[in-house]
Amino acid sequence: MTSRKILALDACTEVCSAAILDGDQVIERECFAPREHSQRLLPMVDELLAEAGYGIRDMDAIAFGRGPGSFTGVRICVGFAQGLALGADLPMISVSTLEAMALQANQQHQVSKVIAAIDARMSEIYVAAYEVEQGSCRPVWSEKVIKPEVLLQQDPLHGHWCGVGSGWQTYGSSLVELAEQVDISERVLFPNAASMARLALPRLVNGELQDCAEVEPIYLRNEVTWQKLPGR
Repeated sequence: MTSRKILALDACTEVCSAAILDGDQVIERECFAPREHSQRLLPMVDELLAEAGYGIRDMDAIAFGRGPGSFTGVRICVGFAQGLALGADLPMISVSTLEAMALQANQQHQVSKVIAAIDARMSEIYVAAYEVEQGSCRPVWSEKVIKPEVLLQQDPLHGHWCGVGSGWQTYGSSLVELAEQVDISERVLFPNAASMARLALPRLVNGELQDCAEVEPIYLRNEVTWQKLPGR
């Protein structure tokens, strides 16, 4: 049977990444470039395709980070992925940034219970909790944007958990009451495209695909606050 090939992209946070999954092999590119995602994505994709020896139309699907994350980053990621899919006539697979980090924690720390939190600015975090088993993430807390201190008021979690993402680093002082129950990982701060590709594979096999006209970004926050520049 021919191996499935997925091109995955993410630009929803400060880290920009791309990966190609070919069967069980992954090659990837990643860089910390908060304001350069639109300039970095295409060269990354070109490098990966050249290294793998494929053209874009050799892919079976394009996976992408659909959020949550920064408004601009999510918009860039979804728009870029849509453009590639439309041009190559490929189906798309959307992947949560929080779910991707949960899988990263599972692979790096061999943990099965993960709380992923991304700094959402405005003194809030994007957060979700997952139980991870055999490469699949089951939501325990659904994705939400909340004040860090309100996290303590969510449904109680049982057992010991691993906390990943920039939200824990930024708002750790507001989450000290969870310290006995959550071990904070400093190795998983942002999602990456390689994990998104791995999460997308079973969805590709099961036919859980989207047309490029159907995909939508997930911001979680209904309003985007624009800071007025001095003198404007």
